[in-house]
Amino acid sequence: LPEPVGEELPALGFTPGENTFVSPPQDRSGISVKVSPTSDRLQLLEPFAAWDGADYLDLPILLKAQGKCTTDHISMAGPWLKYRGHLENISGNLFLGAINAFTGVAGQGKDQLDGTTKSFPDIAKHYHEAGQRWVAVGDENWGEGSSREHAAMEPRFRGATAIIVRSFARIHEANLKKQGVLALTFAEPEIYDVIGEDDRISILGLADLEPGKPVECMLTKPDGTSITFLGNQTMSPEHIDWFRAGSALNIIRARTA
Repeated sequence: LPEPVGEELPALGFTPGENTFVSPPQDRSGISVKVSPTSDRLQLLEPFAAWDGADYLDLPILLKAQGKCTTDHISMAGPWLKYRGHLENISGNLFLGAINAFTGVAGQGKDQLDGTTKSFPDIAKHYHEAGQRWVAVGDENWGEGSSREHAAMEPRFRGATAIIVRSFARIHEANLKKQGVLALTFAEPEIYDVIGEDDRISILGLADLEPGKPVECMLTKPDGTSITFLGNQTMSPEHIDWFRAGSALNIIRARTA
């Protein structure tokens, strides 16, 4: 049989296609983006609040994840992807796939504000509406898999201040930083094992946050006893600016205003 042949590249080059780019006007003051308030697929983003200058004290642990927690465990795909343009609606999938380390059950845990068992999205919504900030705790390689940014945006939207784990997948760690969420790793990985369902975590010394400097954290048990531990971080000066501003997008917005 003759050896098959083919062109690696088109002999006449690629067609340039149609240039559809429309330059924005110099004066944009009269332009607004309108989204129907009844749309369930599109929602205008509101800027995340800037850091208020205070330490994070006595935060409930919304989730302690057992084993693998990929971006799909954090923000499921499938039918949820139709809500990618609506942050509130897509947050209805937050941590639905995550395994609760205290029960072994996926997608649900204990609401520390009322003591009831609910889905993680419902707990996060309750905390958000009550103004209760929170943390999540995880094991190795948290956030592996797809690089979807909603896996960082949803926790931030619902009030996450920090994700504290044994280790991160690199891209997800970067996405958390962009959204103004502290991405911390246990300096002593065994601290993960002593964290209980009803414990509270405080994150201290945030005014002195600087590259390479571990963050002091305090784990407080229901009986009042406490354990101090360190959370390592890989923030650059730019990342710290993002944290203080509330997100990287807030920095860009301020520069282009």
